[in-house]
Amino acid sequence: MLVGCGKKSEQTWSDDYGLSNIKFPLEEKVSLKIMTSSSPLAPDNPNEKLIFERLEEKTGVHIDWLNFVGDTFGERRNLAMATGEMPDAIMNAGFSDYELLNYAKDEAIIPLNDLIDKYMPNLQKVLDEAPQYRAMMTAPDGNIYSFPWIEELGEGKESIHSVDNFPWINVKWLDELGLEMPTTTDELKEVLIAFKENDPAGDGQTIPMSFIINDGGQDPGFLFGSFGLGDNWDRTVVTNDGEVKLTAADEGYVNAIKFMNELYEEGLIDIEAFEHDWPTYVAKGQEGRYGLYFTWDKGNITGMDDTYDLMRPLYGPDDHINVTRTNGMGFDRSRMVITSANKNLELTAKWIDQLYDPHQSVQDNWGTYGDEEIQNIFEWDDSAQMLKHLPLEGTAPVELREKTSVGGPLAILDSYYGTKTTKPDDAAWRLDLMKKVMVPYMSADNIYPRVFFNKDELDKLSKIEADFYPYINRKRAEWITNGKVEDEWEDYLEELDRLGFKEWLEIKQAGYDRSK
Repeated sequence: MLVGCGKKSEQTWSDDYGLSNIKFPLEEKVSLKIMTSSSPLAPDNPNEKLIFERLEEKTGVHIDWLNFVGDTFGERRNLAMATGEMPDAIMNAGFSDYELLNYAKDEAIIPLNDLIDKYMPNLQKVLDEAPQYRAMMTAPDGNIYSFPWIEELGEGKESIHSVDNFPWINVKWLDELGLEMPTTTDELKEVLIAFKENDPAGDGQTIPMSFIINDGGQDPGFLFGSFGLGDNWDRTVVTNDGEVKLTAADEGYVNAIKFMNELYEEGLIDIEAFEHDWPTYVAKGQEGRYGLYFTWDKGNITGMDDTYDLMRPLYGPDDHINVTRTNGMGFDRSRMVITSANKNLELTAKWIDQLYDPHQSVQDNWGTYGDEEIQNIFEWDDSAQMLKHLPLEGTAPVELREKTSVGGPLAILDSYYGTKTTKPDDAAWRLDLMKKVMVPYMSADNIYPRVFFNKDELDKLSKIEADFYPYINRKRAEWITNGKVEDEWEDYLEELDRLGFKEWLEIKQAGYDRSK
């Protein structure tokens, strides 16, 4: 799984080229040494991607990539930082806030404030138009230590990130069995029973409902909104009064778990839902075995035909209904860092700034145009000076993106749509579903923002969460299968307190209040 690209050298960073007042393209080509990670679907050498070929031609900067796939990247990245044998920069770095602050304290990575102000007009323009991102980039000590990835797709409740785990129901089976789209949790139970008893997949292959427990977009937590606060991947919500709450300590959580246990006892839940991985989940979906399943985009599992449709939010007991917002947003704080080994700061900053050019960012994020060997995600409209999305022609969006895009630091603002690029068809379709189906039932006006905690707070949070979240996730899965949530609830709350729940809540609340 380990691939190293570019010529090998004992020195892991570039020589000092003595360049200043740099303008691209350079008169004489130079190189930078950058460590990165990429998808196993992508070329082993990132320079074989058309995006990087064009960028090298545009700038005159050749990148000697040290590219790793899978878990190897994290290991080699950490080893480089620990030994001091660092490259000039690390792209798709994936550092946690705690790691950023530690490496900054150890002077292994450098502050970027001055580089941004002096050499990065593309990024400055983004931050002028959307100043909230500068605040999110800035550490508690006032420094910026990493370059972010920014992707806007819709605002507020209508953001594409508001709900990860869309529930996709087999409407073909509903029609065949003369069933209506369920509108309540009781009706859903009856529909799933009908799927089981009638076995529309044939030969006992029907799976009434499937999911991957505690797995973001594949988790069944969407159903919990029918019983109270609902649930999301980090178990954190903010009320309209600005109070931070833990979904997994809410009384409605008990009733949601009880409902899930009823489905399990009826044999309506996939027995592999508590253990299977993504490839297995996809394989069964592609075989058409699911009555109801959860994921971000059905195109990645069951295809884009009319067999499955988005199930509407369900009314639960006492006609309660709520679509719980996730705390997701198109922002990743640490997509690239510059190490203290770097001798060419102006050159590196200006090269990274090219990644924030609007047309460049769009391609970095999704893929490119004019490739004669690989399927293109765009065509270039010269008259409009726009990148226009091409039909996917049945290709899974995630597959094409991983083959051709480069990720890294970039920015795509909502203002780019219609001026720099079109919206991806799959994103436009999902945004429309979000607006029509989900938003009318979202009660929360706020999400928990990307707070940059200080090191002391991060120390405390990391110690608490090391046991806190695994315990919540374990009990959640156990209760769905064994039905003991009511019997064990008080002991569960006491254990949460023992694990630091009250201190966790205080830190999270203080961080939220600061951000506002």
